[in-house]
Amino acid sequence: MLEDLKPHIQDLRKRLIISILVLLGAFGVCLGFWEQIFYYIKLPLVDVLGSEIRGKFIASGMIEGVFIAMKSALFAALIIAMPVIFWQIWIFVAPGLYKHEKKIVIPFVFFGTFMFALGVAFSYFGVLPFIIKNVLLFGNDQFEAYITAENYFAFFIRLIIGFGIAFELPVLCFFLGKVGLITDESLKGFFKYAVVIIFIIAAIIAPPDVISQVLLAIPLVMLYGISIVILKFVNPASKLADFDTDDDESDEAQPTTYTTPTTQDSKDFNKE
Repeated sequence: MLEDLKPHIQDLRKRLIISILVLLGAFGVCLGFWEQIFYYIKLPLVDVLGSEIRGKFIASGMIEGVFIAMKSALFAALIIAMPVIFWQIWIFVAPGLYKHEKKIVIPFVFFGTFMFALGVAFSYFGVLPFIIKNVLLFGNDQFEAYITAENYFAFFIRLIIGFGIAFELPVLCFFLGKVGLITDESLKGFFKYAVVIIFIIAAIIAPPDVISQVLLAIPLVMLYGISIVILKFVNPASKLADFDTDDDESDEAQPTTYTTPTTQDSKDFNKE
């Protein structure tokens, strides 16, 4: 059994090495522009601190700036390397698929990258400023906010990457529907459990207040609903039910026939 898995493990190793090399190459380039990258990372917070919130953006350690520079470059490198990573995932999975299933390679890579970027943009321009403003406004008339770069960066990455991955749900459902693993009815049946999981994820990503968690959960529930609509066209459960019904009817339409032995056959048998 291990011998059968060995080629797959070697191929997986190759895909991981290619993805890591591309990521490291992008990281080396982005490290030279970390200040410009970090400027846009901190922009949602700095805009609020400079206008409506009393507070300061600070570094709490001697080498915190070094870590922030490296993390900023790594974040940008991950965004840049994402198309290559999706491509390597597809190359690893493709040998186990049928010919007609392999035709979705270009849509998978394109829409996978597009939806990840859309999730990042939605989080950066929509969710992040709203959460920062409303969380920092609470009690700001009583005290001044001192936010460390490390603390803010961890929150930023958790939110941005979380939304980027969450927006991959329709693409993943499309792919699984194409290969026949899930249908629209299977997602509908799992809906109540999905809502609980979504709110747990929102509680992990968002700050510890109910409003922010609900604001994060609502887009995720909507994405789940969009996935159900996609599967309605890609792999509906009704289509499978009709296929099974046709098979049953064809089996019933073909009666079992028995051949009655003739007298000549009986004589030949007795001679033998």
